[in-house]
Amino acid sequence: MFTGQIIKYKVSVLPLVRLHWVTEITEVNEPYYFVDEQQKGPYSLWHHEHHFKKVQGGVEMTDLLTYAIPFKFIGKLAHWFFVEREVNAIFEHRNKILKTLFPIKKA
Repeated sequence: MFTGQIIKYKVSVLPLVRLHWVTEITEVNEPYYFVDEQQKGPYSLWHHEHHFKKVQGGVEMTDLLTYAIPFKFIGKLAHWFFVEREVNAIFEHRNKILKTLFPIKKA
């Protein structure tokens, strides 16, 4: 991972509606954090900080996410009906994958 790295995704925002989403790694401070920001995609703002902290038995990861949705009132309705749930699903999926890759070992 490096500053300036471009990551391209295809995301489903509604059934049968797929969008291209492009983020850029805008800051890297290994091993403490990195930041990705949307360059093209469904949000009017996406700023995502990934912070890492060494703790007993492993590494704790914390996300700080700031995002905004376009289309004012319609965007607020969309957020209320499904966008917030979809954003949460992104992180739930990632957590599930991380727990599979890095299981917590009990003492």
